[in-house]
Amino acid sequence: MIGDAFLTLFLGLFGLFSVWPLVFIINNAFKPLNEIFIFPPKLFVQNPTLTNFQDLFIIIGNSWIPMSRYLFNTVFLTAAGTASSVIIGSMAAFPLAKYVFPGSKTMSKMIVYSLMFNGTVTALPNYVIMSKLGLIDTYWAVILPTAASTLGLFLMQNFMVQVPDALIEAAKMDGANEFTVFWKVMMPLSRSAWITLIILSFQNLWGTTGGGFIYSEKLKPVSYALSQIVNAGVARTGVASAVTLIMLIVPIVVFVISQSNVISTMATSGIKE
Repeated sequence: MIGDAFLTLFLGLFGLFSVWPLVFIINNAFKPLNEIFIFPPKLFVQNPTLTNFQDLFIIIGNSWIPMSRYLFNTVFLTAAGTASSVIIGSMAAFPLAKYVFPGSKTMSKMIVYSLMFNGTVTALPNYVIMSKLGLIDTYWAVILPTAASTLGLFLMQNFMVQVPDALIEAAKMDGANEFTVFWKVMMPLSRSAWITLIILSFQNLWGTTGGGFIYSEKLKPVSYALSQIVNAGVARTGVASAVTLIMLIVPIVVFVISQSNVISTMATSGIKE
């Protein structure tokens, strides 16, 4: 009991340390400017106000591109990029995880090696490829690199390896073809993996600004529009706090809804090799 109590206290302290930035962001969004610039900064707001959000809506209302257009771009890029990442990553992971063919081991090693490269390193090659394909300044310039991400492939492959081969053999004996095995057997048993992949892809795409791939104002995501507001100067520090909170709410809600699936383990129905 002493050990459990100590462990609970230890984890509780780390939990408080982790939640501190989130509490600070929430309180900052409701602070007037004079409280935001107090030094040392205070964690909790003393005189809560909605002025920051009101100023944000006024600025948005004066934009020559409707905010609904920015929002549509973000939703479309996030949904299409996440869906393509999960589907393509899963379909590529299935043969690598369950079949041996010439070059399969080499491909698996290359996937692992590719994870060492930061997105900044691959930005230039991605731009050259998208430029050669004529996809610069289109939605596809953001969606395709996300779909080709090896992180999802690596995650799905390592999870699918754990699925017993007996389940696949049983499905084939019942007349299932390869696509049926993938869709009806592998995907349900890999639910935890692809939900985790959805969360990772969603968080990555929700905050994207289009980078150097999208230049047309009508194709820019909402994060770009909000970043332009934030960069307007010190006078908009309060508005920046409100923007930070708004951009943070959606990923947190998605994670809270999906966390039980992320931490759950795969059920194998008691079958052992």
